[in-house]
Amino acid sequence: MRDVRFWSATLLAGALLLGGCTGSPPARPGPMGIEPGLEGDTPAEVDLAGIGDPYFPNYGNGGYDVASYALKVTFDPASGQLDGTTTVKAKATVPLDRFHLDLIGLDVASVVVEGDPAEVRRDRDELVVTPAKHIDSGQAFTAVVKYSGKPGEVRARDAEHNGFYVSKDGAVAIGEPQSAAAWFPVNDHPSDKALYTIDLTVPNKLSGLSNGLLKGKKTDGDWTTWSWNVTSPMASYLATMVVGDYRVTQTEHRGKPVIYAVASAIPAGEADRNLARTTEVADFLEGLFGPYPFDAYGGIVVGDNRVSDELENQTRPIYLPKTWEKGSDTIILAHELAHQWFGDSVSVQNWRDIWLNEGFATYAEWLWDEHQGGRTVQEHYDRRYRDRKDRMWRVPTADPGSDGIFSSSVYERGAMTLHALRKLVGDDRFFTIMRTWTAEQRDGNASTAEFVTLAERIAARPLDAFFQPWLYGKTRPE
Repeated sequence: MRDVRFWSATLLAGALLLGGCTGSPPARPGPMGIEPGLEGDTPAEVDLAGIGDPYFPNYGNGGYDVASYALKVTFDPASGQLDGTTTVKAKATVPLDRFHLDLIGLDVASVVVEGDPAEVRRDRDELVVTPAKHIDSGQAFTAVVKYSGKPGEVRARDAEHNGFYVSKDGAVAIGEPQSAAAWFPVNDHPSDKALYTIDLTVPNKLSGLSNGLLKGKKTDGDWTTWSWNVTSPMASYLATMVVGDYRVTQTEHRGKPVIYAVASAIPAGEADRNLARTTEVADFLEGLFGPYPFDAYGGIVVGDNRVSDELENQTRPIYLPKTWEKGSDTIILAHELAHQWFGDSVSVQNWRDIWLNEGFATYAEWLWDEHQGGRTVQEHYDRRYRDRKDRMWRVPTADPGSDGIFSSSVYERGAMTLHALRKLVGDDRFFTIMRTWTAEQRDGNASTAEFVTLAERIAARPLDAFFQPWLYGKTRPE
């Protein structure tokens, strides 16, 4: 997400939500482990209804790791009806007599686990699935969920909006920190990344856009299925489906497919021209941060005015036409494309560490601006550092609280932390840190502590005296 637009309390599908003070995450209501009245072998210390995020305890689910999702979704904009089948391939991390999936509002027709019908009940935004046979720890299992309904009509209990926008001629699934559960059953937390195949069946005249590689399109009567394949692990909030009338352009760059799409309602012009510079910006960032981490490039400019913020959806960031109302702006490309390294390839372990996404992407904006002949990185830094009264100095960058994950402390102070580190260790070591980070953590999840450890290793010196005031202090570092 781009920084300057994300400091309100209503940020798409997950904005924000629970409220809380820095260092004091809200407690998750309800029992952990064995639910009242149920017997089984699931360890009592495992929270099946939450993955353990200190800021958002209700997000995700415990007890298993997902390897892949196969989504088959049919969507009719005229009625707003979605019919889906999701096949989840996972491995149990503890013995399971039951497990949870996140799903907001949609109706479940059946769940089949390892070929046998399973019992399923709903606990608000959770599906509680009891398979016919016990699942051993370490056992791989497959669950097939058939469901339907009108997404967007029901809000998640922890969100201002559930991340699914329906219009008379299309839909957009977008949101951070939570949106996937609005349109498919999922372990909805970035710490459980997975591979995806996504088949979107939509009326013939419309496009069905998503992440990754477009494997093909197949028409059957009045419907066309767009088949997508995500070949690198993806965090659930980065999965998207965009349906509507779009100008779709397919090209190639360095042997990888490039897919751009602009809503047809947007006059051809700045949006198309700026989007076409995606690979130019990506190549610049690649020179700083290491190889582009995915096998496809692209971007989507949506036309729904209710979508208020851009998002770095993996391989296919979503942009807004208002970005280019006053002319060219490639700064936004630098921000969302930097997220392909920082946030998408290297994802957070917990939402507390989101500065590893947004601070890094904001710094990439400054680097690109300098490269384009705009403000230098130092000028960006100085302009922000001079403001002694800014609230960002009172909110710890690496622990901003659940209501502060999209604050200026995360974006601006996060970027300033990186520049201060660069000045401390020098350009060679700083960019070695950045490239080593993206290489060693590629396709995984990482924490602030791991970044500090890496920086100290490459700097060959302790850095606690530097990082403590910048990341955890509540006053402006001197």
